[in-house]
Parts: sequence; structure tokens; C-alpha cells
Amino acid sequence: MTSTTVRPPASTTPASPVPPAPPALTAHLTPERMAVAQRAQAAKMLGELAHECLLRPEPHDGGWRVVGDDASVTWEFRARRLPLDHWQVDPGSVRRVVAGSADPRADRVDAQQLALDVRERIGLGEAVLPTYLEEIASTLGGRAWKLRPDAPTSAALADADFQTLEAAMSEGHPCFLANNGRIGYGIDDYLAYAPETGQRVRLEWLAVRAEHAVYAGVDGLEDQRTMLADQLDADELASYDAVLRERGLDPADYLLVPCHPWQWRNKVAITFAPQLASEEIVHLGTGRDAFQPQQSLRTFFDVDRPDRHYVKTSLSVLNMGFMRGLSPAYMAVTPAINAWVDDLVRTDPVLGELGFSVLREVAAVGYRHPLHDQHGPSAYQKMLSALWRESPVDRVGGDERLMTMAGLLHVDADGRSLAAELVERSGLAPRAWLATYLRAYLHPVLHCFYAHGLVFMPHGENLILVLRDHVPVRAVMKDIGEEVGLFADGDDLPPEVRRIAAGDVPVEQRVLALASDVVDCYLRFLAAALDDAGTLPADEFWAEAAASVHAYQDAHPELAGQFEVHDLFADTFDRMCMNRLQLRDNQQMVDLADPSSAFQLGDPLPNPLAAHRRTGVA
Repeated sequence: MTSTTVRPPASTTPASPVPPAPPALTAHLTPERMAVAQRAQAAKMLGELAHECLLRPEPHDGGWRVVGDDASVTWEFRARRLPLDHWQVDPGSVRRVVAGSADPRADRVDAQQLALDVRERIGLGEAVLPTYLEEIASTLGGRAWKLRPDAPTSAALADADFQTLEAAMSEGHPCFLANNGRIGYGIDDYLAYAPETGQRVRLEWLAVRAEHAVYAGVDGLEDQRTMLADQLDADELASYDAVLRERGLDPADYLLVPCHPWQWRNKVAITFAPQLASEEIVHLGTGRDAFQPQQSLRTFFDVDRPDRHYVKTSLSVLNMGFMRGLSPAYMAVTPAINAWVDDLVRTDPVLGELGFSVLREVAAVGYRHPLHDQHGPSAYQKMLSALWRESPVDRVGGDERLMTMAGLLHVDADGRSLAAELVERSGLAPRAWLATYLRAYLHPVLHCFYAHGLVFMPHGENLILVLRDHVPVRAVMKDIGEEVGLFADGDDLPPEVRRIAAGDVPVEQRVLALASDVVDCYLRFLAAALDDAGTLPADEFWAEAAASVHAYQDAHPELAGQFEVHDLFADTFDRMCMNRLQLRDNQQMVDLADPSSAFQLGDPLPNPLAAHRRTGVA
């Protein structure tokens, strides 16, 4: 039997378009999920903008209202005010009112409209506004995805493994409003690489001419091949060398750089096209190990070989006020900075007794573009770098497990706090659980500051907790190279470590490394979560926090002078306003070479620790 293909006459009209495929990529963007996401986002915006004194809610009809730039527009809501001027806004109560009447769309709260309604009051200028609205839209999309029906509950997460927890977090940075912008990702990129999707990623590997690159490693890893011998299988490394040799190139002339797949396709393969053509850069292929993206977006955990290092890559995606590149100049000194900090931490008996440690960034590599290096600083100089950070998996015993500290702020879709779940599972009284946690987290941070002038960026994503029986017993700090600082002039530091010196920060502002970065920007939210869950009233939380500070101070009378100069029990402290930075410039909200540029201050903030000051004691 033969078959005949029937062709339409040439004169027929064009065929109807092929029906689109089912919207799998955007299946999470349903009206129901977006309505929940919009209300959660609007509630957070109202609360944090009020906290930063950019909005000043006034009492209205048993609740609160904010008047827009156009006085005929108001936003009404109910909220509880907790210590530290924390506004716990009820998402279900938020509504927009126009000329005294409820907006017909009041049941469909729009967080972007809220930003537009108050843009003059919050200083959202025309240059920043369009991208900021896009960042809010992206953050809303992320919230909608996290509301998927199969998302793990807090009860499930209380016993989950490290990487399940890492992918399950429902919120980004607790202070920032547009905290999941990720400008540059398409929807397919989001589903492939966003931390909350928990997907497996294989990195791309590139070789770059050593004469136009920098590599640095801690003692014993000064040679990149020595370091890579533990991070790649021998045959995999040999296969990369073979790619070079097949082109007539000598592997000894090159350094190897792991690259985010998005970065390879969207930046390196295009922006560095001449260098690829000249074989100054050579694409070697896709790596063998599967990695999982971490909350920091451009850092990857090796799920095939958890004992191997994290890999942190350049990523030219705009997220929360920065293009997430990595500077080759920073890479050149990152291992030395990490080694110096690690040596200080390991040799301090107090930190040792507390079990505190850091995850060293043991090696780093960066490509220096020969043309972009001829002009001033730019994002183009940070497009092809990477570093390797120690894995924490060997820091736990058989009855212990790891958890990102961001988990303590996690609230599931049913409104259940993970921290409250941990407290309940532990069997401890809430204040006893909190005291143990604060000893593990707060005491090392206090000691580094008061004894050494050493400060970190100790928010939830930068800390890994070691839990035993659902109680945090130790803390591990990470992200050292870019975010550590030392309140000293740096003259006594090794030359390669002097970048961390922050001796120019005024003495009176240094306590903000504790009062703002720890108390306001992290503990404030934990206090609210435990209060909201009915686990521990906020006033009792702050009483226990004060008791923890007193316990540390009592154990170290030799630092009494420092406690007086940097007083954590002052009546008020400066109110650091994080969102003001992003609203001012969402492309680069802080000059990393000028720490003082991060100081955007609001009204003095009443200090909840002050009520527990001991009479006559500094």
C-alpha cells in the first residue's frame, strides 16, 4: 500500500496558528496565588516603610491608614505594633480607598500600585521607578511559586535535611521589599536556577589565559591544580585538558573557571566573543557534579559530593540592589582574608568554647578583561570569576543536623512558624530554647565585635545553624570575603587583608553592626514570628535577649570599657533604613569600598533592651 501526501493549493490562505502549549512555565501564576502574594507583599511594604519612617500611618477606624501622594488615595490596614517599632500588618485587612470609597478592586490588592501611590513620599524617583516596579513584579511571581500546594509545611521542615530546608524558604531578606528581583532571568531561567525551585544544576567550565587572570588559594592550595584535584574527578579534569590539547593549547597556560549556565549563555558567550575567538577563553564543557542553588542565588552546593566545596560564581543578574558579579581584584585577596579571619576565630578560646566557626573561602579565580580593565570600575569587570567555599557537612555529629538560620523566620502557607515548630518539638520552655539559640548565635557575634572589632553580615542567609534535638547549639558563619569588616586602621594587617579595615567608620556608629544588623534586621523579625505564633510574647523575647547580653558581659569583665563605649542598652539607637538604599539606587545601592555610604538613617529607634539595663552598669 502506498500513501499520498495531500498538499494544500499554493493560493490558500495561511493556516491557523498552532495552539499554544499548556502554560507549564507560568502555571504558578494563578489568580488565587497572586491574590495571596499581593496581600503579603503589600502588608510587608506598609510595615517596613512605616518602620523606616518613609510612611507614617495614622490611626483610623480602629486600625491604620496611609495617605498617598494624592490625598484622595489612602491605604487602610490593621496592624499590631511590637517593640523596635515593628509593624505586624494583617495582610487580609489591607485595602485601597479612593475619595473615601473603597476601590472597586479592593479585594485585589496591588503592591505595585501601592508603590506608585506613595512614590513621592518614599523617594522613589523616575530613574529608579520602572525597574523597581519590575523587581516587585518578580518578587510577586516568586511568592506565587512558593505557594505551590506541595510546598513543605513547617512541621515537615522541622525534621528536613539541609538542602530541603535551603530550598523551602518562603521569604527573601526580611527587611528588603523588592528582594527577589533577579532582573535578567527569563521564566525558564527562574524555574531552572531560582533557589526555591531546588533544581539540580551542572556548571559550565571555562579555561582562561593565566596571563589575564588571577588565582589565589589558602596555604596548601596555592596551585589551582592541587585544589581542583579534590573538587573534580581525575578523568573529568583530564577531559578538560584534552579539549585544550586538541586545539593545540597547553593546559599549563590556563586557569579553570566554573561558570553559571545562565552566565555562560547570556554574558560570556556574547560579551567575550572576541576572547573566545582568540582562544583566550575556551569553553571546556559541562561539569559532571550536580549542584543545588543556595539562597544567595549564585552559590551552589554539591549534592553529588556534599563533602566538596560550595562554588560561588559571577552572575550578571540585578538582584536586591546589586549586579551579582564577582570582582577579580577581590578574588585575589579573598583566600587570605578568609585565612586571617579563620585563624582569629580558631585561636580564640571563647569562640572555641561556643563552637563558633567560619566556612573559609579557600580558593578564588577571576578573569581580568584586557579592555575593560583599561577604564573605571564596571560590572563588565566582574563577569567571570568564581570562588570555592568549604562545605559544612563535616561540622555535625551523628545526632546533629544543619539548617540555614533564615529558617527561623520561615512561615509556611498555613501561617505556621518554623521557629515555633522547633520550640515545640524541642520540649524546652520557649525562653530556654531562645537562651540556647542566643548563646550559639549572639554570643559569638558579640565577642567578635567587642574583643576584636570584627563584624560580619550576620543575617539569616549568612549563618548555618547546627541543631540537636531541634535546638540550635552552634553557629557557622559564611560569606566572609565580601562582607567581613574590622574596626581598625589596618596598618597592622597583612597587605592582602587590609581591604577589610573599616577604621574610618565613626566610633558612635560602630555599635550599629550589632544594634542594626543583628537586633533590628534579624532578631526583630524572629521576635515577631514567635509572638505571632503565640509561642513567646515579644516583651519576653527581648527580656531574654537582654539576659543573654548580660550573661556575655558578666563573663567578660575585661571588656567593660568596650561595653560602655558601644552600649547595647542605650535608650535608642540610629534607625538604619535598608529600603532607602534600594529606593535611592537599585543598580548599586552601596559602594562596597565606602561602608559609610550604607548609612541611611531615620528617626532614633527605641531600644527594647534598654528596659533591662542594670542600674549603674554600662
